[in-house]
Amino acid sequence: MFLTISIPDIIAISIIILIIASAIFYIIKAKKKGNKCIGCPFSNTCSTSQKKQCSTQGDLDNNKEE
Repeated sequence: MFLTISIPDIIAISIIILIIASAIFYIIKAKKKGNKCIGCPFSNTCSTSQKKQCSTQGDLDNNKEE
């Protein structure tokens, strides 16, 4: 029994590998910049001395505007 891989399978696997590799590259790049909460819109404004999570900080900022 030989494993046969067709061209569409190779294309699909390479696309999945490309997506995973780009996500890992983005995470490494963001960590090197010093972001604590990757993907959080408030990650640049959160102070490192606070023990609150970014989502909590965002909720506090939204309440101040109201």
